[in-house]
Amino acid sequence: MAIQAQEDFPQVTDPYRRELLAHCYRMTGSVHDAEDLVQETYLRAWRAYHGFEGRSSVRTWLYRIATNVCLTSLEGRARRPLPTGLGAPSSDAGTPLEESGEIPWLEPAPDTVLGTDDPALVVADRDTVRLAFVAALQHLPARQRAVLILRDVLRWRAAEVAEALETTTASVNSALQRAHATLAKADLHEDAVGEPTPEQRQVLDRYVEAFWEKDIDAIVSMLTRDAIWEMPPFTGWYQGADNIGRLIAGQCPGGVHDMWMLPTRANGQPAFGLYMRGEDGDFHPFHLQVLTLGPDGVRHVGAFFDPGLFARFGLPATLSAVPVTA
Repeated sequence: MAIQAQEDFPQVTDPYRRELLAHCYRMTGSVHDAEDLVQETYLRAWRAYHGFEGRSSVRTWLYRIATNVCLTSLEGRARRPLPTGLGAPSSDAGTPLEESGEIPWLEPAPDTVLGTDDPALVVADRDTVRLAFVAALQHLPARQRAVLILRDVLRWRAAEVAEALETTTASVNSALQRAHATLAKADLHEDAVGEPTPEQRQVLDRYVEAFWEKDIDAIVSMLTRDAIWEMPPFTGWYQGADNIGRLIAGQCPGGVHDMWMLPTRANGQPAFGLYMRGEDGDFHPFHLQVLTLGPDGVRHVGAFFDPGLFARFGLPATLSAVPVTA
């Protein structure tokens, strides 16, 4: 049996911390939970490191610990959906908004936390943390979720997954088949991930300008015909460019030159912190938008009404008043 030097632990294990955070985020749908679970993973690994025999790589060993830490944490917990995952049909823009603070909503994740800001990361890796994929994972029971991630994302062999989860290869293959069937119903598109193209950058610039001017026609023109808008913790979701336009026109409190947007990145996708002008003339956090771009425009907008996200994304707490020519 190999005895590992405890003082070597940080040097040997720290390079995997960020990818383990992405793994725990896929499992839980929460950056906050993922950070806690990575800490627990490293604590358990440190305690067991002296007995690590090297029968697998350190990376594989850490993923096994992290996966089981996540499964234990998820026992008895409700999944983290987006409003589209609640099972209700699309809402009409004129319907009163209903808010639920009881639902543990899916959270967006900063690219800087997940590592998707790394140019060397292949598109396939970024694709596995995009918002739609993580939301679809939340429809799976926790063990199916783990099997799918280990098999399809990390490309482990079925036997390796079976050993990590202390089950049989046949059970792993069965769970993967059921998970694929569930995800097929989600109708995931091949959405754009990574840095926007020059054409997409122009769309994003026009999008920001349209909100600053509250130009509803311009906003609608950049949405695909069947675009979806959802905004946790509000339970409704809205499909159709015209329907979304009416929602912004009628239910958004901001007027012309009241909405200032700062760019950021979330889940490998373009995102914006939208600030609303307050009575003091300054701009205060309103919601964080995560955009999904398709070849024909903005396909999906997740507008997250959680001011706490602004600090997590490194966005300022307040913006000073700007001239109307901004």
